[in-house]
Amino acid sequence: MLDGCTPLLPETIGRYYDHGYYQGVALPQLLAEHARTDGTRTALVHGDRRLTYRELNRRVDRVAAGFTLRGIRPGDRVIVQLPNVPEFVITVYALMRAGALPVFAPTSHRADEIGYLAHITEAAAYIGPSLHRGFDHANMAAEISHDHPRLRRAFTLDGPDGAQGGFATSPSGCLFFPLRSVDAPSDPDRTYNPNDVAFFMASGASKSVPKLVPRTHNDYAYQTRAAAELIDLGPEDVYLAALPAESNFTFGCPGIVGTLATGGTVVLIDTAGPADALRVIETEKVTVTSLVPAVAQLWLDTLRHGQYSLSSLRLIQVGGARLHPELAARIQRAFGCRLQQIFGIPEGLLSLTRLTDSDEVIHHTQGRPLSPGDEIRITDPDGTDVPAGTPGQLWTRGPSTLRGYYKAPDQNTRAFTPDGFYKTDHIARLTEDDNLVIEGRTDAHSGPREPRHFIR
Repeated sequence: MLDGCTPLLPETIGRYYDHGYYQGVALPQLLAEHARTDGTRTALVHGDRRLTYRELNRRVDRVAAGFTLRGIRPGDRVIVQLPNVPEFVITVYALMRAGALPVFAPTSHRADEIGYLAHITEAAAYIGPSLHRGFDHANMAAEISHDHPRLRRAFTLDGPDGAQGGFATSPSGCLFFPLRSVDAPSDPDRTYNPNDVAFFMASGASKSVPKLVPRTHNDYAYQTRAAAELIDLGPEDVYLAALPAESNFTFGCPGIVGTLATGGTVVLIDTAGPADALRVIETEKVTVTSLVPAVAQLWLDTLRHGQYSLSSLRLIQVGGARLHPELAARIQRAFGCRLQQIFGIPEGLLSLTRLTDSDEVIHHTQGRPLSPGDEIRITDPDGTDVPAGTPGQLWTRGPSTLRGYYKAPDQNTRAFTPDGFYKTDHIARLTEDDNLVIEGRTDAHSGPREPRHFIR
């Protein structure tokens, strides 16, 4: 595994294979498989753009070869800061197919956060918009490259606000390329070690600089496959990515990856307000989407003042913050579909209500862990398990849970036990029927605090 990462023990990997959690398939291979078997099905939709599985896979192939031609090498870390557009999906899969490692960054991050990511990952390249919502990302990348001599490639996306990236060289020597120019005849299929890192996500556990979470092909393929099976996601489903695509919630719960791994259609929206989002659901016959409570409230308010045909919608997933039971009930009544509460962390644990759960469970809990291999403990400050129903610190380990942050030995000593449990910063309790309820968050310095992000 990449230096700076903590691998699973071989016997643990073997056990996860024995139980069928790990299947030894890399994420780009799942996309290629559907391109061969369901090539004419629609894979991606963004406004008027539509890509079939065959077109998407071919574009991923050519962009992967184009990255290689432009100097991206296997093992290179590449910061990806793109909005919800097809280029996000194409770029991430292409980097993985080229053997490089995407480092996800929200479009809201600025020089401090992107500079930190460039420093900790020794990033070889940056990929982002030229200009997005009035902010000059290309200029930011040029400034960051002055202080980070390894960052010598930047690929910029032409923006909807008229900004166009071009070929250029910054004073630091960083080469700038339009992302649309990244294209070359595809290389032969590469081989993958499914236990290698596929990409990096930022932890939601830190109030200052984020810790980096390495996700492997095996663990993320399992998470998305199991989450897709849990909601019966299949080729006839249409998933609306309304929240940021780089978040764990949207990318893989089951999200974008899970939908593309089951032959469904992903619809991407970036700047649409609630009315536009509801219109997209109506037009594209969306069946599943993911929301945070605040966005769900906005949608409800908009729904009261407009006429929309939303009969295709069968499931709304809600996570990201505390969902009040009254709002949960209103969502189900107003949209006429099932609701699923989710608690998830980039570090791996994913807990969800089931489609067959009672309204009482769905409205008041965050369900049960996704995998039979997930182990959770609720402990007191000394690490002793507390009785059921008693709040305590949530500890977890399982087939999707990391064993260490990237290049963070001091943090890892505090956050992980010798036998592999991750000590989250969440306060939780278990109900009598073993459903998880998240009560808040804590840290060693300030004590309990209200939950900010249930899932990122």
